[in-house]
Order: sequence, then structure tokens, then C-alpha cells
Amino acid sequence: MKRIIVFASGSGTNAENLIKFFNETKTASVVQVLTNNPHAKVLDRCKLLEVSALSFNRMALSKTNDVLNILKASNPDLIVLAGFLWKFPEFILNEFPNKVINVHPALLPKYGGKGMYGMNVHEAVVANKETETGITIHYVNEHYDEGAIIFQAKCEVLPSDSAQDVAAKIHELEMEHFPKVVEDLLNSGN
Repeated sequence: MKRIIVFASGSGTNAENLIKFFNETKTASVVQVLTNNPHAKVLDRCKLLEVSALSFNRMALSKTNDVLNILKASNPDLIVLAGFLWKFPEFILNEFPNKVINVHPALLPKYGGKGMYGMNVHEAVVANKETETGITIHYVNEHYDEGAIIFQAKCEVLPSDSAQDVAAKIHELEMEHFPKVVEDLLNSGN
């Protein structure tokens, strides 16, 4: 069975969706969730779903081999960033080439880069009167949101939509597509 490690920073709805999806398909398993936020709701979700979850600090990720050693010990087939807000260290990416992916709440290359996450993205989409937005699933490289695009899904943005409305539409796209794209990548040997 293929092994997935998920990185998250917040509520963990994408992590939960991935865990439940792979519990049903039996093609892979989320073996661990790692978070940079010791108060993240994703930790509670993992406890309920009986999935190992750990929090770590910036030093453990970027300045030492602590997180790298956890990853090596778990031997993941894919590392999935699902609402993980920190830049992923290049030395870890080098250990797992083409095995780290991210979901971004916009149609990259639009609305990507440092500081462009969550409501910041949705507010920018509405402020710029975009007529469509969506999600981008992409490989992670040493730059924010610049890795090769794997998949995009679009949705309409109505003139009456608020940033919260856009967020709800993006959430639906993530719930529908993210697990399937992860499964396709694992099945193709990414």
C-alpha cells in the first residue's frame, strides 16, 4: 500500500478528506500528518481518525534534520501539502524529488507567491473582479507556487460573490478533486 504524509497548518479539512478517501479506497494510506501549528484543529481531526499527527517548529523543519528524519523513517510515496503555509525547505525537496505536491486556492500563476493563501487569495480575486478562479495542484519547488502544474479546476466568480462565497466554491473544488488527483499520481508512479 502506498504511503502519504500530509502537511497542514490549520483546520485540516483537506487532510481529513484525504484520510477518509484513502481509508475507503485502500490504494494508499495517510500514515502521518505534520503541522507547524501546535494548536491546529488538524491535530484534533487526526486524533478522531486515529492517524498519527505531530507538530514541529520552524527550526525542526528548516534548520535541523528533525522533520527530514521523520519523513525518511516514514518512507512516503507522496508528501502532500494541504493548507501548509510555510515555504518547504530545498534540502527536503532534494531528498524527495517530484514527491511533494501542494494545493493552491487559485489558478496559478495568478494569485500565487508569498502571502497569497486562504482569504488573502479570495479577497484579491474579488477585488480584481475576476470572472473565474479555481484550484491548482502542483509540484513544490524552492519557490512559492512555482512548481509544475499537475491539475487545475475552475469555477465561476459572480459579480455578487464575496470572498467568503469564493472560499466556499474553492473548498468544494478541493474536496472533489484533491483526493482523486493524489490517487492518480500514486497510481502513475508520479
